Amino acid sequence: MFLDMRRGRPSTQPRCGFGERLLKAREAAGLSQADLAGKLGVLQRTIAYWERRPSSLRPERIAELALALNVPAERLLYDEPPQGKAVRGPTGKVRSTIEQVEKLPKREQARILDVVNALIAQATAH
Repeated sequence: MFLDMRRGRPSTQPRCGFGERLLKAREAAGLSQADLAGKLGVLQRTIAYWERRPSSLRPERIAELALALNVPAERLLYDEPPQGKAVRGPTGKVRSTIEQVEKLPKREQARILDVVNALIAQATAH
């Protein structure tokens, strides 16, 4: 059972696969819906909705969820990980820097991302 945000009471509507995986990842991270919403800059009811039926989440939003929950995106997308090379998240200094950036306001995060993307483009152009 979960809270039906439209009616404000528990609902027995089953979760879809993605929603169930999102819920489990959020709980494993020790975050409430409100906590996760705050990390992503969305409303708590948006997280509740995604856990019920995430109709059309953009790939970037799924990546943001995975980063906020500290899980590979594949864990949110698939019941079984796809065959092939395992994908790991950032570690060490990169992870520490990402965590620091996540604490900044969204506008500052966007500016930093623009600079990082420009530097990556420059480094890979050679």
